[in-house]
Amino acid sequence: MDEGKAAAQKSVQTFDPQKAPKRNKFAFACAILASMTSILLGYDVGVMSGAVIYIKRDLKLTDVQIEIVVGIINLYCLIGSCLAGRTSDWIGRRYTIVVAGGIFFAGAILMGFSPNYPFLMFARFVAGVGIGYALMIAPVYTAEVSPPSCRGFLTSFPEVFVNGGILLGYISNYCFSKLPLHLGWRMMLGVGAVPSVILAVGVLAMPESPRWLVMRGRLGEATKVLNKMSDSPQEAQLRLADIKAAAGIPEDCNDDVVQVTNQNSGGEGVWKELILYPTPAVRHILISALGLHFFQQASGIDAVVLYSPEIFKKAGLESDAEQLLATVAVGFAKTVFILVATFLLDRVGRRPLLLTSVGGMVFSLLTLGVSLTIIDRSRAVMKWAIGLSIAMVLSYVSTFSVGAGPITWVYSSEIFPLRLRAQGAAMGVVVNRVTSGVISMTFLSLSDKITIGGAFFIFGGIAMCGWIFFFTMLPETQGKTLEETEGSFGKFLAWSKSKGNKDCENNAEIQLAN
Repeated sequence: MDEGKAAAQKSVQTFDPQKAPKRNKFAFACAILASMTSILLGYDVGVMSGAVIYIKRDLKLTDVQIEIVVGIINLYCLIGSCLAGRTSDWIGRRYTIVVAGGIFFAGAILMGFSPNYPFLMFARFVAGVGIGYALMIAPVYTAEVSPPSCRGFLTSFPEVFVNGGILLGYISNYCFSKLPLHLGWRMMLGVGAVPSVILAVGVLAMPESPRWLVMRGRLGEATKVLNKMSDSPQEAQLRLADIKAAAGIPEDCNDDVVQVTNQNSGGEGVWKELILYPTPAVRHILISALGLHFFQQASGIDAVVLYSPEIFKKAGLESDAEQLLATVAVGFAKTVFILVATFLLDRVGRRPLLLTSVGGMVFSLLTLGVSLTIIDRSRAVMKWAIGLSIAMVLSYVSTFSVGAGPITWVYSSEIFPLRLRAQGAAMGVVVNRVTSGVISMTFLSLSDKITIGGAFFIFGGIAMCGWIFFFTMLPETQGKTLEETEGSFGKFLAWSKSKGNKDCENNAEIQLAN
């Protein structure tokens, strides 16, 4: 019995991630490089919030034209995200990141040289395709290279860089706002090409995804990558065995290069399995992922991020400088709390963090609706209401960033089976960007029709519905390998069953050890 305990203790120590920190540092570095693609979206979102002030004045645009030029990029993203799933299965995850950076680089340069509204719309189209690629590939690559012990931490990096990009966009707005009207907004947009260049150089140091390598039958290369990415050699072998099983490769097959016969590396048959003939588990996974992406955007986050200067103007801040400074505070709050979220994901778990986050969003949105309504209907200047409005905007973006922001991308990238992951992630991006596009292209018109306070009451109601959906549909995935997560899905309220099974397994292991 003592020998059994010693063996069990040795086994636990072998898998202790603290014994091999250098391996995790390599995964950490690769996750950072891959996640830099998300800066592209973040910078565009952030910079457009302030640039539209000057674009409207310079090009003499209407509110409807402003809504279109701001929000249309989310619909353009659909082309990129739909192409990215198939592209990443064809040329690999790593080179798809290069494609994303190259396309956005061209779009940013074109936006910086836009002479008129039609040309600006074309440039937004090019940049949008690049953003669609980036949104899909960053979380997929990061999830596939991360060890289970820190997958939530590493897979949250894309959202960290989105928020960092937003903050950089806000700072760019403030810095270039002092330039002449015709030059300032063009500099704001053109500077967005810089991260693309850094990304193209950095990607050369990244390995290919081990799961993509296995799908291509390149087991020798996949083994080398997993040895660098895992917490121990034993864990690398277990991860390789799980991936081989998911790809239909016999466990005893250890050749460096094998012929994979049971694969959909080009995407054939995947859409049928996802949409037409899904198993109960796949159907549950698909509904959960798409629901996450829908409620994340339908609660109005892009309306706040894109139109912060307009919201602060309605709240009582009159000058451009005051509005842009308050907007920088929004970017700072988002960035700080997304960093907090990265350290909580693998400690607290996805589910409790998400529910707490959305609960805070509901409170912030409803309170913001009340304060803006009071300001709108009051003839006198009510400083307490102005202060409350600013505080609730900051509270909303903070509670969003600590849970709903990163968890949407972490969770949806880790729950799909290997054979469906690229296309499933692409579908999530489609829902995310369509919803964001609808919100950002209608917010100003909606605010004019039902007041800005009424718009936030609607967002608060949607967030409340999202909380109910998350509570009933989403099981916990913390600590599970990507290949194990599928077993948590398949039944309504499966989270409670999954939790019970996990407790039973833990109790059984304790009894066996004793």
